[in-house]
Amino acid sequence: MSDASQQGAAAGAPGASTPSWAVAAPPDPRRWWALVVIAIAQLMVVLDATIVNIALPSAQRDLGISDANRQWVITAYTLAFGGLLLLGGRIADLVGRKKTFMIGLVGFAAASALGGAATGSAMLFGARALQGAFGALLAPSALSLLTTTFTIGKERSKAFGIYGAIAGGGAAIGLIAGGLLTQYLTWRWCLYVNVPVAVIAFTGAAVFLRDKPERDRVHLDVPGVLLGCGGLVAIVYACSEAEPRGWADGLVIGLLAGGVLLLAAFAWWQTRARHPLLPLHIVRNRNRGGAFLTMALAVIALFGMFLFMTYYLQTVLGYSPVKTGMAFLPMVAAIVIGSTQISARLLHRVPPRFLMVPGALLAAAGLFTLRYLTAAPAYVSHVLPAMLLVGLGMGLTFMPVMATATSGVAPHDSGVTSATVNTAQQVGGSIGTALLNTIATSASATFIASRLADAARRAGGPGGLTPAVRDGIVTTGVVHGFTIAIGVGSAVMLLAALVAGLMVNGRPAKQGQVPTSDSAESADAAV
Repeated sequence: MSDASQQGAAAGAPGASTPSWAVAAPPDPRRWWALVVIAIAQLMVVLDATIVNIALPSAQRDLGISDANRQWVITAYTLAFGGLLLLGGRIADLVGRKKTFMIGLVGFAAASALGGAATGSAMLFGARALQGAFGALLAPSALSLLTTTFTIGKERSKAFGIYGAIAGGGAAIGLIAGGLLTQYLTWRWCLYVNVPVAVIAFTGAAVFLRDKPERDRVHLDVPGVLLGCGGLVAIVYACSEAEPRGWADGLVIGLLAGGVLLLAAFAWWQTRARHPLLPLHIVRNRNRGGAFLTMALAVIALFGMFLFMTYYLQTVLGYSPVKTGMAFLPMVAAIVIGSTQISARLLHRVPPRFLMVPGALLAAAGLFTLRYLTAAPAYVSHVLPAMLLVGLGMGLTFMPVMATATSGVAPHDSGVTSATVNTAQQVGGSIGTALLNTIATSASATFIASRLADAARRAGGPGGLTPAVRDGIVTTGVVHGFTIAIGVGSAVMLLAALVAGLMVNGRPAKQGQVPTSDSAESADAAV
């Protein structure tokens, strides 16, 4: 935008080159209640990715699920959610954000009730896939509603601060809720709990949400849906299968290669489609592209830490599910402080990268601290400081990343842009969990084999090893694998800081001005 156009937008009247959607509209008096509704729905979707993790052993015993098939309780959700996000975002643009949001809530609640009442593994797997599908409708419509409801200055910063806190802390809150519900009720309530939450959110949406009608008609790009969603499903499935099979497995390699080819074909088709599923100017924009990549890299490291620290607290330190969940509370508090009390207050004053880069560096420092974990109890000395650093860093990072990724987007593209943010988060989480878990397993196996061989030589043969010595070596080896993988996660977080520093060059949005990313807004308006 030119300075004149920015002044026109700030004054509430369009300049000569200012698109009508970039002019600040009168604020909706119900917007803060709308934020509560959006936050409740988004929290439900985010925590559902982890709330079932702690309940999984109980569900497996109750339904007789085999060890080989138990991963499908998680994989069915992530496949449907990650693979259908782009389609869900475009549907929100096509039929309306509020309508899509409410349909997503109803479907998510119904799928959750079905899963809670599951009588067998197939019923549970199907319900989790339905949850993921309706979550793919719900998540992008929630973020696009936030984007179009809060467009100006400090209010936008506050709203995205709250949303960023949910995005960063939702997974940890899921671990806490999963532990409480599993220990004091039953694993089924990890699914049933979504029903009353969805009812509250649906009622609030009917009363408080307002969707602005768009004059631009949005069309559905069917070939783009097949290529884009197919590629994402293949990559997410490959990452899920990489955990039990390994990255060198033929199926994993085939899925990864097929996914990359499908996404390459998708990118080619988007340059030729009359109504593309993902207009390429959205990802070509330097600031949005940098925000998407920063999000994916940060989530790779973050999800790996959740996985390893959950196992460390329960299997090494012997924490109960509830105590494990409570151990994550300081990190959740740090995320909330970083998002709402620091980022939200500074985003309209400083460039976004001035928050993203320090945030990613703090998180990297926290992860690096975990490199020094041992099998001895070390929550206060090592885990707590690391969680506080990671939480504060994520609070500083996620909020400006989401605000930058959705800044200056034409309303008719807000749904698919929001879906792209969620896709970066979901794919990053899938890759991070699989990649870091493989690194941890390999490092542990090498360490344990070496130490057991050394101990056996000193004891005069394998028969001379006592169970206590053997168990001690195994536990130490497991922790060693965790620390190696978390160290890699720290390096990935440093890469996220580098990407944010080099690619994101947006300026702070001034009070009373609709935020813009850079020159791509004129392209947005021309679509």
